[in-house]
Amino acid sequence: MTEPGDHPFVQAVKPLVDAMGGEMLPPGQAGCDDVVLAWEGEDVVAVRLPQLSESLDHILAAMERRHGMPLSELDRKSKQSVVRTLEARGAFSVRHGVETVASALGVSRFTVYNYLNRENAAKGE
Repeated sequence: MTEPGDHPFVQAVKPLVDAMGGEMLPPGQAGCDDVVLAWEGEDVVAVRLPQLSESLDHILAAMERRHGMPLSELDRKSKQSVVRTLEARGAFSVRHGVETVASALGVSRFTVYNYLNRENAAKGE
């Protein structure tokens, strides 16, 4: 039998779990809040999902990798785009989400709120 990490299903879902900031575990180590994934009727891997605050940090790190630089070094238009993306992903429903994003962008909370308000006003037109 192959090791759980070698299973093709595990290899297929690994990029998704990594993108979410989750952790993959053997099914026998799954806790009550973990998600056990099965393939052809057999439990193959358990996924431990991150806490929401950890997810935001993971999303910000992924955005920095995508842009190839710290988010604080982006121009204003790019920062506005980042805020739109984060809003769509629910970043501002996390406690202290605005503060966390503002810090990552190197702007004030007021600026983040301005970006959000501008975007919402544009949607209303």
